[in-house]
Amino acid sequence: MPPSTSVPAPVSRGGARPFRLSTPPISGVLRPRLLLTGVLLAVGAFLLFCWGLTLGDYPVSFPDVLRALTGSGDPGTLTVVQDLRLPRALTGLLVGIAFGVSGAVFQTMTRNPLASPDMIGLTEGAGTAVVAGLVLGWTGGLGLQTLGLLGALATAIVVYALAWKGGATGYRIILVGIGVSWICTSATDFLVARGSQFQAQEAVGWLVGNLNGRTWDQVTTLALAMAVLLPVTLGMGRWMRTLQLGDDVAAGLGTPVQKVRLTLLLAGVGLIAFGTAAAGPVAFVALAAPQIAQRVAGTASPPPLVSGLTGAFAVLGADLLAREAIPGTELPVGIVTGALGAPVLLWLLIRVNRAGSGG
Repeated sequence: MPPSTSVPAPVSRGGARPFRLSTPPISGVLRPRLLLTGVLLAVGAFLLFCWGLTLGDYPVSFPDVLRALTGSGDPGTLTVVQDLRLPRALTGLLVGIAFGVSGAVFQTMTRNPLASPDMIGLTEGAGTAVVAGLVLGWTGGLGLQTLGLLGALATAIVVYALAWKGGATGYRIILVGIGVSWICTSATDFLVARGSQFQAQEAVGWLVGNLNGRTWDQVTTLALAMAVLLPVTLGMGRWMRTLQLGDDVAAGLGTPVQKVRLTLLLAGVGLIAFGTAAAGPVAFVALAAPQIAQRVAGTASPPPLVSGLTGAFAVLGADLLAREAIPGTELPVGIVTGALGAPVLLWLLIRVNRAGSGG
C-alpha cells in the first residue's frame, strides 16, 4: 500500500474536532469486495451476452453459441450467430460499458450522483444532431454515428465554455448542462414535429435507444474508440478519486485540477458520444450504473471499470426483456432501461434531498 499524504488539519472552531484527509489508495482493484464484484458482473454480462445470441427465429442452443463464438459448428449456425446476431450483442455490451464508465467519470468529477451525460445535455445534443440530419437532410454525406458524435462534442464544448469562470466547477457544469439539455430537447421536438410521418417514426425509433439492426460498422467504430478512451479514463483513476475531496484539497495533493477535469470531460464525452451514435441515447444507464456499482462494491465513489460492467449487464439484460416481454414484438432497449431507471432517479432525488446537498 502506498503511503497516504496528509493535508494539514484546519484550526477547529468552537471545540469542533479537527479532521484529517488522505489521498485515496492508488489501486482500488486490490480490494477483495471490489474485485469480487467485478468478476461476478463480468461473468453475468457474459452469460447474458450468450443468452441473447440464442434468441431469434432460428433457435440456437447455448452450447452451439459457445462453439460458434470459437469458430466451430455447422455453417448455418455460424452464419446466424456471427453475421446476424453477434453485432447486436457486441453493440449492447460495448454501449453498456461506455455509458457506465462515462457516467462514473461525470459523477466523480462533479461530486454529484445526479450528474450523468443524459442529465447534462450530451445525449440530447447527439439526438438533436441526428434528428436534424434525418428531418432536414443535413447529413453532408455523414452517417448517423458521425452526426451523433459531432452533436455530443458540440454540446460538451458549449456546456464547458458557459460553465467556465476562472475554471469549470462541477456545480456550474451541472446547472449549465441542465439548461442546454432542455434547449436541445426543445429543438429535437420541433424537428420531429416539422418532419414527415416517416421521418418522425425513424427519428423516434433512434431517440429511444435501439439495438435492432446493428451491423459490424457500428461495432468496429465503437470498439476502436473505446480502445483509445478506456485506457485514458482508467489510467486517471487516482486523480479522479482526489477530485472527490474537492478542488482545493485535490490541488493541495498535487492534482492539476483543471487539466484533469478537461481530460476526463473529453474522455467521458467521447465514450457517451460514440455509444449514443451506435445505439441511440439509451436512457438512465449512465445515471444508474455508477450508483449501483458504488453500492455493490462498497467504494466511496463510483468505480469506473465496475460501473462499465454494471452498464453492460444492465443493457444486455434490458435487451433480453425487450425481446421476450411481449411475444412476437421486439421493443427498443431504451424503453426498458427508461422504465427500470426512472425509480432509480426518484430514489437518488429523495436521497440527495434528505442529505440536504447536491450529492
